[in-house]
Amino acid sequence: MGTSIDKRTKWSYCVGATGRDASYVLVSMFVLTYIQYTMKLTVAQFSVITVAMVICMIWDAVNDLMMSTIIENCHFKSGKFRPFILGGALINSVVLVAMFTIRPTGWGFVFFFSLIYLLWGMTYTVNDIAYWGMLPSLTSDPKERDSLVTLMGVFVCIGQFLTAGIVPIVIAGNAVIAFRTIALVIALGLIAFQTLTFWGVTENPRQDNKDKVNLKSMARILFRNDQLIIVGIAYILFCVGQQLLLLLGVNFFYFEFGYSAAGSLITIFTVMYGLGTLAAQFVYPQLSSRISRKRIITVCICALIAGYLLFLSFGYLIPMNVILLNATGLLIFFFQGLFSLAFIVMVNNTIEYDEYRFGERHDSIISAIRSFATKLSGALNQGAASLILIVSGIYVVSQNISALEVEVGNGTMDSSTALNLADGYIAGVLPSQTLTLRLGMVFVPLVVMIASYLIVSRGYKIDEKEYDRLVAEIERRK
Repeated sequence: MGTSIDKRTKWSYCVGATGRDASYVLVSMFVLTYIQYTMKLTVAQFSVITVAMVICMIWDAVNDLMMSTIIENCHFKSGKFRPFILGGALINSVVLVAMFTIRPTGWGFVFFFSLIYLLWGMTYTVNDIAYWGMLPSLTSDPKERDSLVTLMGVFVCIGQFLTAGIVPIVIAGNAVIAFRTIALVIALGLIAFQTLTFWGVTENPRQDNKDKVNLKSMARILFRNDQLIIVGIAYILFCVGQQLLLLLGVNFFYFEFGYSAAGSLITIFTVMYGLGTLAAQFVYPQLSSRISRKRIITVCICALIAGYLLFLSFGYLIPMNVILLNATGLLIFFFQGLFSLAFIVMVNNTIEYDEYRFGERHDSIISAIRSFATKLSGALNQGAASLILIVSGIYVVSQNISALEVEVGNGTMDSSTALNLADGYIAGVLPSQTLTLRLGMVFVPLVVMIASYLIVSRGYKIDEKEYDRLVAEIERRK
């Protein structure tokens, strides 16, 4: 059933994800930390930057859909997707280095960062839409597609883990120089890995749709697909819940365990993220071959409710135990990983659903929903995280630490002195401030992930049996 994929294409495509996701995690997970702990901004300046980031990410989410129409209409000699994959990686790497290297102060930084963040999102979109749009075009065989998603997910996790694991260890007490160096290394890795994808992947020839796709026809394609709308809304909500724990995790460890000691603890927690997500990649194909996706996501949501409530209880109902805390993180990340993989497959399956109903295939446009959901949820996450930091009072305290990091970066203070002073600032934080931070990390994710589950479990109809019927009918028509 469907087309097959050769090993060179499969591995070149999947391995290429390593550099992409290392780059993405540096910005999505740590750019708020970079601003918070290296720039010494007022609450007003930090708030304006947050608003600018939210606006940029909302625009970027819309831009994802626009970029998908451009790719849909372009067919170069080297392929439909490959030129955008490599070109996007090259320009995005330059913007990434500039983001962590150029450092005006005060309102000058607010203006610069708002512009560079907009450019980063738009240049990353060029690569992102092409890369994910290529995935469903490589094969329509359900087992092979599950295998491809799983293998790609492994290298996604490797890229994410390398960044998320290394950054916390090296930034405390030397944040300005550390972020600059890491950005350069990751930018070079992005280019290298995406060059591998460009040269190693062989695109399948596809029959072009008769009509060119414009914004109006793009909207028609998206809104006519009722299953895409349902799973798209659910995926946006899920991404909000999935990302917020990691986004605020750095502040959680800093203010629970101290600035000087938290780096290694954050890395251990990140190891749990890597192990949990990788385990999900390996387990998902086995689970999906035995039980339905609907049952998988039901088990996931029950486990996530238990995991988040357990995370909230540490230090209040049960002692703060690092081993148990990391075990809880492993539980949360594993079931989030399973949930995410099920969502990716469900989004991709709406491509065949659309082709079955309307006789047209639009891989780029429909696949863009995944990126659209990630970007829009990222905007909501940044806004929520910044609001939690400001309301809790954590941000004001962190600016004292930011001033120390600036001095270390300027060479006017040594790292050990800065770390000792930073620990002193954190020791004066009120228990109510850390509780507010924790409540935001737990209840916002729970509410949106439960809503996500309810939407997709009640409204999404393309189960395994129905998908096989759709693909068989499409093949019969051809």
